[in-house]
Amino acid sequence: MRKSIIYVISCLVIVSSFGCKTTPSKSAEELKKDNFHIYLCFGQSNMEGSATIEAQDTTVNPRFKMMSPMDCADFERKKDQWYDAVPPLSQCWSGLSPADYFGRTMAEKLPENITIGVINVAIGGCDIRLFNKDIYQDYTNTYPEAWFGDKIKAYGGNPYARLIEMAKLAQKDGVIKGILLHQGETNQDDEEWPNYVKTIYENMLADLSLDAKSVPLLAGEVVGEDQEGVCASMNPIINKLPDFIPTAHVISSKGCTVREDHVHFNSAGVREMGKRYADKMLTLQGLK
Repeated sequence: MRKSIIYVISCLVIVSSFGCKTTPSKSAEELKKDNFHIYLCFGQSNMEGSATIEAQDTTVNPRFKMMSPMDCADFERKKDQWYDAVPPLSQCWSGLSPADYFGRTMAEKLPENITIGVINVAIGGCDIRLFNKDIYQDYTNTYPEAWFGDKIKAYGGNPYARLIEMAKLAQKDGVIKGILLHQGETNQDDEEWPNYVKTIYENMLADLSLDAKSVPLLAGEVVGEDQEGVCASMNPIINKLPDFIPTAHVISSKGCTVREDHVHFNSAGVREMGKRYADKMLTLQGLK
């Protein structure tokens, strides 16, 4: 028996010495990049962050990062740099966003070697076509008031280009795993909305050399009828999105509490929406 074992070991050594195929191991840098999961977030005011940032929101897992889309002196943040994802995650003056509790939940439920990063470029009040790189200039004056133009200027005048610029920088550090969208209030009742989103999603995939099968699109419902949502009639249109984009998934807003205007989620509602985005993404990644 002992001779047989020695013979087998000898044969293995001979095979190995004559060029047996092996899978090359990844470098430490490659492994680090693979373990940094990045998500792109865009949309209008709910994604931008309109809910109040409360005390419980001011501490965050260091495995959850955000890339600052602009210089924010009050938070000692520099454009295009990664920071712990303490809100706000988009513009310097914004509030709590679903992206906040999406990232927190992902970091909580994924293994400790995984870091989550988000890039959030959103414009309160915008038409979805502001993110269409070919026609965005037709939608920079959806609201004529200065506040709307100032938000766009904060992203260099072209929010889509700013998002892609940041995403390309992020790809040097990690891997883009998904795209999160919350928008629809300004496009209420527009049956062409799913086609608008499809164009933007396909542009993102092409501009960042991404494969739709590995980068799903998660789109959240607006405030629903159960919360007397002013724009609730948009939800049936949002729910048609998977018919246009096979890798799109809709996140229910049912039961998510709202502010007095019945357009924006309150802090508790935002937290719940963020968790629902994360639960869907984790399910798509094969985790319960």
